Formats: sequence, C-alpha cells, structure tokens
Amino acid sequence: MLGRLISASRSTLLTPLLDGNPITLQVLGLCSALAVTSSLRPALVMSAAVVSVLVFANVTVSLLRHVMPQSIRLIVEVTLIASAVIVVDEVLKAFVPDVAAILSVFVGLIITNCIVLARVESFAMHNGVWASLLDGLGNGLGYAWILVLIGAVREILGTGSLLGYELLPLIESGGWFEPNELMLLTPSAFFLLALLVWMIRWLRPTQREQAPQRYSDSRRSGASP
Repeated sequence: MLGRLISASRSTLLTPLLDGNPITLQVLGLCSALAVTSSLRPALVMSAAVVSVLVFANVTVSLLRHVMPQSIRLIVEVTLIASAVIVVDEVLKAFVPDVAAILSVFVGLIITNCIVLARVESFAMHNGVWASLLDGLGNGLGYAWILVLIGAVREILGTGSLLGYELLPLIESGGWFEPNELMLLTPSAFFLLALLVWMIRWLRPTQREQAPQRYSDSRRSGASP
C-alpha cells in the first residue's frame, strides 16, 4: 500500500517534467514562454510566480472541492487564482521592481494561463490535497525548466553573459564571440522552443502526433489524400 502511494506520488510529481510537460507536450502557456525569456532573470522570476500560483490554486481547490457548488466552480477557481496572482504581483513589485516592470502584464495573465486552470479543473477538483500539491509543483517545475533553459540560451547567445557575468569573451573586449542580437528578439524564443519540442519528440517517440488514419492509408496506396 505504502509502495503504491509512493509510486503514485512520484509519478504525479515527475511526469509533468518531461513526459507530460505542459509546454512541450500539451502546448500550453506559450505566451509567457515566448515573451519573458529574453534573459534568465525574468524567466526565473516568472517561473517562481507560476509555480507559487499553481501550488496555491491546486491545494486550495482540492480543500474546497467537496463544498464548492458545481454551478459556480469556475468562478470560484478563477477568483482563487486571481487572488494568488495579485499577491505574487505585489510581492514582485516590492522586492524585484525592475523585473516586475519587465514582466509587466504577463504576471497578471497568469490568471488566464491555461496550465493553471487546466490543472485546477482536471486534477485538483478530483484528487486529495497531497496529490494536488505534487501535481501543481510538478507542472510548475515542468513549465519552469523550459523557461529557464530558453532564457539562459537567449541571454548567452544574445549578450555573451548570464545574470550579468560574462561567459563568452566578446570581440569588443579582445575575445572571439560576437553576440547575436536576434536572440534578444521574441521570434528567437519561438525557434528555440520549436527546436526543443522537436528534440524531445525525437527522443520520445510516444509523444509524436500520429497522422490521421485516412491520410496514412492514402500515403501507403500512393494516392493523394
């Protein structure tokens, strides 16, 4: 019994990191993934904000699921998420105002982030507090490592530095590296994310989308679909 519980808990926490990743597999939360990853620091702060909101929303909804009227559950869920986002936004403005200015509207948009509402509605409403906490943490971390990776790559290739520390010697300082300013523009995040999705699905064939049966049959018969 205990072994089954530990195995289920491990699966709930670890599956969203790669096999069920909300960005690379479910293709959710792309707006912030593309918009706030021009450097590592805002990506880290945004990741922490989403993890905090996800965990709070999942745990709270799980606690209230038996007393929450079904007719207004979505209103209650969105209200809880919005409350958490407001608190997170105020904390960011108080302690990291420069990053809060960079993130701008994207912190507020966590309220409508499909990842948060999807986990609350599909998981927390049907599972206990511990499982909901692990699910929120797992999906938050699955979202976070994508943002952190893209933010780090864009900052290194775009400036030659990471968190203000020079990693690649710049030509202007007598080094060999020429920063690629394209990496600081939003389209670069789209290309990097697409490359990452392709790599993961190449390594994990089970995540590949299957062609419709009619199209596959047409290909085999040599006829046009």
